[in-house]
Amino acid sequence: MNGTNVSYYVLERLTEEWDALTPEAQKAARYVLENPNDVGVSTVREIAEAANVKPNTFVRMARQMGFEGYEDFRAPFREAIRKGAVSFPDRARWLQDIRKSGDLGGLYADMVEGAIRNLEETFAGLDAEALKTAAEAIWASRQVFTLGVGVNNANARNFTYLASTGMVQFHAIPRSGSTPTDDLAWADSRDVLIAMSMRPYRSEVVAAVDVAREQGMTIIGLSDSPASPIIRAADHGFVVAVDTPQFFPSSVSTVALLETLLSFVIAVASDEIVDRVERFHRRRHQLGIYMEEPE
Repeated sequence: MNGTNVSYYVLERLTEEWDALTPEAQKAARYVLENPNDVGVSTVREIAEAANVKPNTFVRMARQMGFEGYEDFRAPFREAIRKGAVSFPDRARWLQDIRKSGDLGGLYADMVEGAIRNLEETFAGLDAEALKTAAEAIWASRQVFTLGVGVNNANARNFTYLASTGMVQFHAIPRSGSTPTDDLAWADSRDVLIAMSMRPYRSEVVAAVDVAREQGMTIIGLSDSPASPIIRAADHGFVVAVDTPQFFPSSVSTVALLETLLSFVIAVASDEIVDRVERFHRRRHQLGIYMEEPE
C-alpha cells in the first residue's frame, strides 16, 4: 500500500474511531480531517497549536489509531507529499491512479476530470466586472426571483436560502402549486430575475424570461451556450460548462457561479448586511439550532 492510500486509510480510520475519541482528541482529529496536508509538514507542537490542543493529545490520538506516536502517524502523509499526491496541479498522475483503483475507477476519474474541467472553463470565461455589475443590480433591486426547474430548482432554492440569511425579498420560483409566469405577475423594472436552464431548454423558463423582459425586469441568465435563449434575452448572461459522462447535465459550475455571484452581492452591499448575517446566526445559536461544539 503506497503512502497516498495509507494516508487516506488513516483519515477513514479517524472517522470510524470518532465516537471512541475524547473531546480533546476529537478536536485533534477534526483538524487532521480538515487539514490533512498540514500533517506531513508540521511538527507535533506546530499542529497542536494550530488545533488548539496540547501536543500529548496528538500523541495519544496517534497511539489509539495503532501508531507508535505522532512521527509514525505523520509518516504516510509525508510520503504522500513526496509522491506528489497532494499537489492538486499534478492532476494527470492523480487521475491515472484513480483509474487503476478498481472496476469503477474509470468512471470516478471521468467524473472528477469533468467537474474540474467544467469549473475551469466556466471561470475562465467569466469577467469579474460583469459579475460586479450583476451583483449591483441585485443589491439595488426591490425583489429578486431565482428561477430554475428540474435539477436547477434545487440550485435556485439553495441560492435563495443562502441569500436570505442576510437579505430579504428573495424568492425561489416556481412556488409550490404555481407557475413561473404567475409568480412574476406583479414584478416590474424594480425587480431582478435570475433564470437558469441548460439544454434541452425548459419552455416554462424561456416563457418566464420573455414575460420578465416585457415587464421591464432586469434579467440575469445562466445557461450552457451563448446561443441559449436564456442568455440572448438576458441583461447579464453567464455561460456555465455542464458536460458530464452521465446522462444529466452537471450542476457543479452552476452552483459555483451562484455562490460567486452571491459573494459579489455581499461585497457590493452596504455594511448592514454583515450585521444581518451575524444576527441571523446569533439567533440560531440562541435557539439551539446549531449543535455547540466544545472549545
